[in-house]
Amino acid sequence: MTQNHVSGMETSAISVLKRAVELDHSDRFQESLVCYQEGIQLLIDAMKAVKEDSKRGHYREKIKSYMDRAEQIKAHVNQMKEDGKYHEEIRIAEDATGYSYESLFKPYMSSLLTEVWVQDPYIRHTHQLYNFLRYCEMLLKAPCKVKKIHLLTSQDEADSGQQSSALAELKESLSAQGVTLDLQYSSTIHDREIRFDNGWIIKIGRGLDYFKRPKGRFSIGYCDYDLRQCQETNVDIFHTKHTKTL
Repeated sequence: MTQNHVSGMETSAISVLKRAVELDHSDRFQESLVCYQEGIQLLIDAMKAVKEDSKRGHYREKIKSYMDRAEQIKAHVNQMKEDGKYHEEIRIAEDATGYSYESLFKPYMSSLLTEVWVQDPYIRHTHQLYNFLRYCEMLLKAPCKVKKIHLLTSQDEADSGQQSSALAELKESLSAQGVTLDLQYSSTIHDREIRFDNGWIIKIGRGLDYFKRPKGRFSIGYCDYDLRQCQETNVDIFHTKHTKTL
């Protein structure tokens, strides 16, 4: 392995671990834990590639330090989850980027996740339907085996069938992937929340529709939601041992 490759892994590790520390200091523990784990693995890979004892010793010290902190966070998070007191808040600022569905939900999608409940009254208009499609695609790509997605939304009486036909097409497409879409409508729902059967509850003030409209079809952020500007909103994350059905 070349020196440039090792240097690249070290640079990546530093970047990821810096982000881990920032999230840690902001009490975004679950997200920081994911970054610590990714950064530690990068340092381990770099350590395996070097031969100098002094360099390997330096890596070992860093790895131990970050592993100790990751274990402390894991114990703290597990205790809060056990006590039913876990609450994390993420504030998405106006025009902020870096908040794709993958980035926002990744820390909470463990391998145990198999069923998802989405409650969002505004899965109606074309861009909102595409948001839900993108969310479903994100679940399919995640390192978990989601088998059932429940959607509770309100019915758009004035769309002349666009909403119902789009969701029917999505249901058929998900079925071909081995995933069941359970669709229900309500005329009274207002709150927005997403529940995972591994216990995580994510409440986004704007639901899935927190992205701004791109400036054009060939503007940066049109395809990659991590580059898409957001509208200001708050995200509250909780954990419970019992996931209710909606």
